[in-house]
Amino acid sequence: MPQVAITLGAGRTPEQIRALIHEVHSAVLRTVNTRPEHIRVVVHEVPRAHWATGDVTLTELDAATAAQEQS
Repeated sequence: MPQVAITLGAGRTPEQIRALIHEVHSAVLRTVNTRPEHIRVVVHEVPRAHWATGDVTLTELDAATAAQEQS
């Protein structure tokens, strides 16, 4: 039974998450010899303040991007 774990910074709509699950499920179904009911897709949403790249949180990156767009 394939299980796919996806970790995202929080902020997507339920529709976006559902579309992601659908697309991943479809890709696994196309490429792995298994039955559809055996495919598991788990989406973990991490608060943007709890995820950092290069010691800058996603919240800080969001704020910097917003400030640049206002300039």
